[in-house]
Amino acid sequence: MIKQIDLTNKKVIINRTDSIGDVMLVLPICTWLKANFPGIYIYFLGNAYTKAVVNSYDSVDEFIDWKELESKSKEEQISFIKSLNTEAIVHAFPRKEIAKLAKKAKINFRIGTSHRLFHFFTCNVKVDFTRKNSPYHESQLNFELLRPFGLTSIPSLEEVNEMTKYFVAKNDELPAFINEKLSSNKSVILHPKSQGSAVEWGVNHYVELALQLEQKGYTIFFTGTEKEGLMFREQVPFSENIIDTTGKLSLEQLIYFISKVNALVACSTGPLHIAGFTGIKTVGLFSPRRPIHPGRWRALGKDVHILVNDENCPTCAAKQKCNCIEQISVERVLNEI
Repeated sequence: MIKQIDLTNKKVIINRTDSIGDVMLVLPICTWLKANFPGIYIYFLGNAYTKAVVNSYDSVDEFIDWKELESKSKEEQISFIKSLNTEAIVHAFPRKEIAKLAKKAKINFRIGTSHRLFHFFTCNVKVDFTRKNSPYHESQLNFELLRPFGLTSIPSLEEVNEMTKYFVAKNDELPAFINEKLSSNKSVILHPKSQGSAVEWGVNHYVELALQLEQKGYTIFFTGTEKEGLMFREQVPFSENIIDTTGKLSLEQLIYFISKVNALVACSTGPLHIAGFTGIKTVGLFSPRRPIHPGRWRALGKDVHILVNDENCPTCAAKQKCNCIEQISVERVLNEI
């Protein structure tokens, strides 16, 4: 059993180089570290496209772009990591090349799950836990990796939700066609796609929802990447109050934009998590199938509302592909808003 690691006045790297939602659900562990180790300095190693999200979270001190580091020679990578003078690295997202790099850079404590074979050769502190059948939310599971630092019990979901308050949307200039519509007290973002990361509700439902919201005096904004916009623009009856923003916003702008509307509706995807962290009304549409169910992946935040069609769907219970999410009625979503 290793002696408890003390990070007081030390530096640590949190390694999470995957998507926006996954990154956001690991951010609360940075708040726990800040609260328990005075003077700690936290580096977050991630992919460039998540930088705006990480930089919005006050418990992180500095972002390191993995893609930029990866482009350097092995010797330059090792030299850079050594120059950070870190006491520990936490592999929140197991990645063989980063685990090898941390070992070659001789970081004192290299922490990762024992359920990755390559960690037996690269990590000197291995934490034994499994995500697959755990009853915990993904954000809570990430806290398992903090046990070597003295964590004795996993925070409740309510405690983790409190940690979203350290997420602050930075003021960013929005396009004029958006700004002029934000004066309304009734503005909603609809985010129909998920870049394949989740089971989707269906563009037809979002269109019906937009039309009903418009009748009730709302301004509706459709968001997404340019590629996603090309997939559904022709299906949406855009008008003075149903507005297309797809492909027109940077991530920094999207974060700020989300923080300024009244509500957002989406399936399990990055913007849903951003909305939850910003504190606006967040309506998440989910399949109850494990391991993609809301118990594991719901957005964090104090005004998050989760809808599934049938928590006891037999097809989902059998862990088979199912589109029961499409049976969630527009009326239910409308009532949540």
